[in-house]
Amino acid sequence: MTASLGMAVWSLGRRDVVRFVRQRSRIVGALGTPMVFWLLIGSGFGSSVRVSPGDASGHFLEFAFPGTLALITLFTAIFSTISVIEDRQAGFLQGVLVAPVGRSAIVWGKLLGSTTLAVAQGMVFLVFAPWSGIELSVGAVARTALSMTVLGVGLSGLGFLLAWSLDSTQGFHAIMNLLLMPMWMLSGALFPAEGAANWVRWIIAINPMTYGVAAIRESLMGEVGRGAAAGPGFAVSLGVCALFAAVMVVWSLRMVRRST
Repeated sequence: MTASLGMAVWSLGRRDVVRFVRQRSRIVGALGTPMVFWLLIGSGFGSSVRVSPGDASGHFLEFAFPGTLALITLFTAIFSTISVIEDRQAGFLQGVLVAPVGRSAIVWGKLLGSTTLAVAQGMVFLVFAPWSGIELSVGAVARTALSMTVLGVGLSGLGFLLAWSLDSTQGFHAIMNLLLMPMWMLSGALFPAEGAANWVRWIIAINPMTYGVAAIRESLMGEVGRGAAAGPGFAVSLGVCALFAAVMVVWSLRMVRRST
């Protein structure tokens, strides 16, 4: 990566972060909505739902916490990429396309900005972990940040692909409701795969969000309290997330380079 390309990526990523911080409604939406989900769903089910039968530690509020971190990553990364549509309509994107830095700067800049915002908001939400019964350590926080970073890159790449292919923000929101929310709901964030219908278990198994949630849960909870929610392990889950991120990045780069 040349110095000029690196500077362009940094500038585009920083632009997204600055624009996000200046729009308080986006901060509230990206962080507040998952928090409401966690509080209402977790407190609503409360101790009436046990993810580990016979285990008093299996409180649903604790179980739902890793999935809420994944939802924050999803909301922040996806909503940040919607600016691709806005930039195209405002003419900013056309200016970047003709700049002598290469079209890949658009992709890398968007991934940098979106992932930075997703991880930062997830780290803010971690302060509520002790409230749900999760004890934090330096290692747990570091592994969680790594998991959210890899998942954030993949989701940012997916959001970029959607935004690059669409012409309106209304269409973007429609796709989000149709595709992205089911991705989160069928990821082990709300219920473990065990006990679900066979066709649901197949969807959970091929869903990349499943492995993001599993990596975050393993980072925070380890072997304790996972019970029926036990995933394939941190290394495997992170590896699948990394593969998903790599596919999304390569696909985004190819799409941008082929566009006119």
